[in-house]
Amino acid sequence: MYGDDGWGGQQAQGPQSPYGGQPQHHPQQPQTHARYGDWGTGEQHGYDQQQYAPQQPPQYDQNGWPTGSYPQDPYAVGPTDPYAQQAGYGEQPDYYGSPEAYPPPEPPGRRRAEPEPETDWDPGPDQGEHAFFSGGDDDGRNEDDGRDDEPADRRGRGERRGGKEKKRRSGLACLVVVVVLGGGLAGVGYFGYQFYQDRFGSAPDFAGSGNGEQVTVTIPKGSGGYAIGQELKKAGVIKSVDAFVAAQASNPEGKNIQDGVYTLQKEMSAASAVELMLSPKSRNNLIIAEGWRNARVYEAIDKRLGLEEGTTAEVAETKWKTLGLPDWAVNHDDVKDPLEGFLYPSSYAVAKGQKPEAVLKQMVARATETYTELNFEEKAESLGLEGPWELVTVASLVQAEGKTHDDFRKMSEVVYNRLKTSNTETYQLLQFDSTFNYLKGESNIDISESEINSNKDPYNTYTNKGLPPGPIGNPGEDALQAALNPTSDGWIYFVATDGVNKTEFARTHSEFLKLKDKFNAS
Repeated sequence: MYGDDGWGGQQAQGPQSPYGGQPQHHPQQPQTHARYGDWGTGEQHGYDQQQYAPQQPPQYDQNGWPTGSYPQDPYAVGPTDPYAQQAGYGEQPDYYGSPEAYPPPEPPGRRRAEPEPETDWDPGPDQGEHAFFSGGDDDGRNEDDGRDDEPADRRGRGERRGGKEKKRRSGLACLVVVVVLGGGLAGVGYFGYQFYQDRFGSAPDFAGSGNGEQVTVTIPKGSGGYAIGQELKKAGVIKSVDAFVAAQASNPEGKNIQDGVYTLQKEMSAASAVELMLSPKSRNNLIIAEGWRNARVYEAIDKRLGLEEGTTAEVAETKWKTLGLPDWAVNHDDVKDPLEGFLYPSSYAVAKGQKPEAVLKQMVARATETYTELNFEEKAESLGLEGPWELVTVASLVQAEGKTHDDFRKMSEVVYNRLKTSNTETYQLLQFDSTFNYLKGESNIDISESEINSNKDPYNTYTNKGLPPGPIGNPGEDALQAALNPTSDGWIYFVATDGVNKTEFARTHSEFLKLKDKFNAS
C-alpha cells in the first residue's frame, strides 16, 4: 500500500520492537556486574543489574578476607513480592541482545499508552496534510528528500535533515493559499463596493454638455426612462442609465420626453441630455402635420430617407395591401389612395437606411391603433354612418374645412346635418371646396361655379350627394374627437369670412348669403 519500501522506506532491522515499527533508542545504561563479579559466589541475587538500589560495602572476616555475604539490601525484592522477576525489579534476560533495549518495560500499572508506530511519513500537524503542502510529490514522499535508505535512528522527529526544505515548501504552499484567499477577499471587496455604489453611491456621469461630436439617437415608441437611458448610453451620449433616470426624475418636465429621433452630443452629463431632449432643437423626427394629404407625406419620406422623388408613392401604390390596413379599410370603390387617412399625424423616428415600407407601416399602425382606441366601429353606427371608414372620412373633412380647433365640432355638425335625408337646404350635397381641391391636387378657395358643375368626379361633392369615396387627408386627434362629438346647434352653413383663419356658421340660407357677402367684401 505504501510502495516497495513499506512504512519506513527501509527493511526492518533486528527483532520487531514491541513499541512500534522501529527499534527504540535509549541512552546506554551503566553495567554494575563487572564491579562485583570477583566478590560473589556466582549468584547475583538480582543486584548486578539493579540500577536504582544503593550498594552496601562488602563485609570482611578477621583475616581480612571477604565473608561472601552482604548486608541486607533494603531495596531487595522479597520472595513473596508479586513483582519479583518483573521488569525493573530483578534480573531479567536480555530480550533484545543489545544495550539499546534498556531500560526494561515499566510495570503494567505504570505503563504509558504505547505510541503510534512511527514512520518516515510526516503527515503534518493535522495528520492529513496533502503532499502538496509538505513539499512532496503526489504519493506523499518528498521528491528530493534523498533519505529512503538512511537508518531510522538518524531520522528522529525534529532532527530530520530535510526539515528546512520542508519548512520552505510548506511556507510556499501557505503563501499560495494566502494569495488565493487574498484574491478572493479582494474580489468580494470589489463587488461589495460595486453593490454599495449601485445602491447608495452616485451613478457615474459625464460632466458638461458634450464633447462636440454630434450623434443621432432613435427613441422607440413607448420607451420609459430606463429604455431611453439605454439608447443614449449605447450611443455614447451618457455614461450610465442610472444617472439619466435620476436626472429625468429631478427635472419637472422630464416625463415629457417622447419617442423620436434626437440630435445630441457624445459625453453629455445626464442633466444636460434631459434638458436638450426637452428642447425642440434636438428633435430630428419626421413630423407629419394634421391634415396633410398622403402625397405630401410621401414627399417628406423620400426627402428624409434620401430617396428619389416618387419612390415612396410608388411603394404605397403597389404594396398598400401589405402595410397593415384593418379589414374595414379595404375594398372601397373609387378610392384614389387606399392609404389616405391612415398616415397618422405624429412624430416618427425616420432616418437614412430605413425602407419606405417600414415607415409607412409605422404610420398605418399608429392610425389603426388610434381608431381602435376611439372605438370607431361601434361609434360609426350610432352616428348614422356605414362603418368606421365613413367616420374617418368625416373627420378628414372636419380637419380640411376647419380653420381652428374651435371650429371642429361645429364643422362636424354641418357634415352630419347635410347628410340627413331630411335636409331641405342642400338636399344631401356637402358642397365642400376641400373635396374638389383634393381631386385636383390643389388648395384653391376661389373656384368658379362652371368649373365645379362641369366636373362629375366622385370626389366632387357639388355634383355628388353624400360623402366622397374616402378620406381626403389625415385627421388629427382634435378632428377625430369632433367627428365623434358634434355640436347640436342646428348649423348647416359656414363661410371663411376673412379667407384665412376666421370661419362663421349659419343655420339658414339667408344667413349664409350675408356671410358670403362679408367674404366677398374682404
